[in-house]
Amino acid sequence: MAMWQGAMDNRGFQRGSFSSFQNSSSDEDLMDIPATAMDFSMRDDVPPLDREVGEDKSYNGGGIGSSNRIMDFLEEPIPGVGTYDDFNTIDWVREKSRDRDRHREITNKSKESTWALIHSVSDAFSGWLLMLLIGLLSGSLAGLIDISAHWMTDLKEGICTGGFWFNHEHCCWNSEHVTFEERDKCPEWNSWSQLIISTDEGAFAYIVNYFMYVLWALLFAFLAVSLVKVFAPYACGSGIPEIKTILSGFIIRGYLGKWTLVIKTITLVLAVSSGLSLGKEGPLVHVACCCGNILCHCFNKYRKNEAKRREVLSAAAAAGVSVAFGAPIGGVLFSLEEVSYYFPLKTLWRSFFAALVAAFTLRSINPFGNSRLVLFYVEFHTPWHLFELVPFILLGIFGGLWGALFIRTNIAWCRKRKTTQLGKYPVIEVLVVTAITAILAFPNEYTRMSTSELISELFNDCGLLDSSKLCDYENRFNTSKGGELPDRPAGVGVYSAMWQLALTLILKIVITIFTFGMKIPSGLFIPSMAVGAIAGRLLGVGMEQLAYYHQEWTVFNSWCSQGADCITPGLYAMVGAAACLGGVTRMTVSLVVIMFELTGGLEYIVPLMAAAMTSKWVADALGREGIYDAHIRLNGYPFLEAKEEFAHKTLAMDVMKPRRNDPLLTVLTQDSMTVEDVETIISETTYSGFPVVVSRESQRLVGFVLRRDLIISIENARKKQDGVVSTSIIYFTEHSPPLPPYTPPTLKLRNILDLSPFTVTDLTPMEIVVDIFRKLGLRQCLVTHNGRLLGIITKKDVLKHIAQMANQDPDSILFN
Repeated sequence: MAMWQGAMDNRGFQRGSFSSFQNSSSDEDLMDIPATAMDFSMRDDVPPLDREVGEDKSYNGGGIGSSNRIMDFLEEPIPGVGTYDDFNTIDWVREKSRDRDRHREITNKSKESTWALIHSVSDAFSGWLLMLLIGLLSGSLAGLIDISAHWMTDLKEGICTGGFWFNHEHCCWNSEHVTFEERDKCPEWNSWSQLIISTDEGAFAYIVNYFMYVLWALLFAFLAVSLVKVFAPYACGSGIPEIKTILSGFIIRGYLGKWTLVIKTITLVLAVSSGLSLGKEGPLVHVACCCGNILCHCFNKYRKNEAKRREVLSAAAAAGVSVAFGAPIGGVLFSLEEVSYYFPLKTLWRSFFAALVAAFTLRSINPFGNSRLVLFYVEFHTPWHLFELVPFILLGIFGGLWGALFIRTNIAWCRKRKTTQLGKYPVIEVLVVTAITAILAFPNEYTRMSTSELISELFNDCGLLDSSKLCDYENRFNTSKGGELPDRPAGVGVYSAMWQLALTLILKIVITIFTFGMKIPSGLFIPSMAVGAIAGRLLGVGMEQLAYYHQEWTVFNSWCSQGADCITPGLYAMVGAAACLGGVTRMTVSLVVIMFELTGGLEYIVPLMAAAMTSKWVADALGREGIYDAHIRLNGYPFLEAKEEFAHKTLAMDVMKPRRNDPLLTVLTQDSMTVEDVETIISETTYSGFPVVVSRESQRLVGFVLRRDLIISIENARKKQDGVVSTSIIYFTEHSPPLPPYTPPTLKLRNILDLSPFTVTDLTPMEIVVDIFRKLGLRQCLVTHNGRLLGIITKKDVLKHIAQMANQDPDSILFN
């Protein structure tokens, strides 16, 4: 089968000669039919087809008609036919069929010549080469983002006089005047007060540093939101809800384009550096998918087939998580569990390869200078005990409650943003939230530091030489066996840190609600993990002190002896981080694997599993949707969730259009309509496709034709053949209809007709129809009764019906 020109290259074909085509109709409005009264008492003995296809003829068409005046312009591919308009859903069945035909043709030709064999081998290898390129580009961009964000975050507090391109840590690495206890202080690093007023002491110096911190934060946020607004509006947010929708078959032109990639990369650095409560991990998935989409254009196999391209995007999403967390296996599982709609075994292998290459590339760049892929990598050595499952489950309950609370409040705020004047002033909103965040963050060292550094500090297992306030314990021992420190009483620094962390927790919980969803790149992974890590560290320190002061208690004396290292507060922080992230996203398997890859400890999988499952159960009890599904519904994307069961006893006839007493279904006949008739129907309707029937009287179904293919084919015929006029007959049969002499040439369009559209009877239960739409990725399904066409069910009709059954607003299923 000939392959059509790739969808991404055909913006020009949106400019048809018909106004309705210029308006770029959505196939989700496919048959908002001005519908018809249905006569369900129609006779069963419908007369046979007017013209049966000859037994010795090919049913798929493409043959030459008997009349020498027949114009069949589809012997050669017409650019644009078989492609899709913006905000349309792809036809998964047709795309997979076209790829099988292409593969069959290449395989057959490979037996004919050496050159064809080489072409066959290169075609098979192209997928792996594409994965290699995606991994290299994603890893390189992630390294660039990490290094730039680290430097710009430190720029808010000062600058390195030994080289302005060094961040604080790198600046002091080569200094000869730094001590181990104060390794973050060196003469080469100057705060803004030292540069401006030559001193770092006193109230005025504090005010200068405070002012510069807020000023830099506002500047970075202003640049980020301005670049997004002017150059790439699609670069805002995390991108994961939209990527889920795109992977389900929806087309959003430009969302994964070159400008989006460039602006998202730049503004992600600016947004993270501004100190807002957001992360770069979610947007890195969007960046990786942009890389995958752009590189697809180098390979015809993927450029010209939307279904194959979505397999590549699934692998790119895995590479994005791989570089975000340094977790290649977790990335593959994230793509499978959270974002992918269609995930065949071949995609699993290629996703693994892309994630591996991306992680290796980032490791080679070594952005943090510690040979790790993430800033908060940590290793624990103390085993956990069975009793600790109780506080771990408590952290899971907290994570579920936080997740449900966050989703409800964030969605309410985002809905307010969409429905009020607030949404018209994205720059002001970003600047106000940034100013509030910066003003409240600077006085507290735990909110002033970047969120990744905060998580690293909370995960840290205190050693004897740690200078952090969280490790300010009273050392009441002489020796330390095996390098492990026993549980110790908390010092002044620990109590001070607890109060500061409690305030940090409150700020993070509140400010993240208003930050996620603003018109800047904003991920949710890191803020959610920070909330959980703070709660976990607070609980961990509490358990540690309880075990130290009350070792005689029954729950402790069986396993925690005097002078032993019983409780690891950093482990509680890690479990809390997993619980809160699971509560917000509802991830389970991939979340546990990502956290396991972060810590490198197999023995902590059980605590992580207990917390992740508890948080999911608690959050699901309070609301079924994760944050990404909630944003998909808020934006009205046509996404059919595969995880939800449809348990209602409705039938196809209850959902199809037209309903009883509605106008008749708009159809085309197979051989009796003129070009003018078809153009009139196209100009007067906005449907994205039309059923083709034998005749209006019989309503016997022949096939289904897409609006876009009709328009392009008719326009192409008018340009290339002088004989085609408005009175030319259009026919979809194998042979030309008998015509009187001196009639204008006919136009054969059988090759754009889908001869095997999916059909169900009017009495088919809707649970089966919903299952068909989910598993086959259909755009529409025709409804028949005894072989006669009754109506049509589109994907949007299914979504509206599901919303109606769930007592939600069915009109919210629109692309907003």
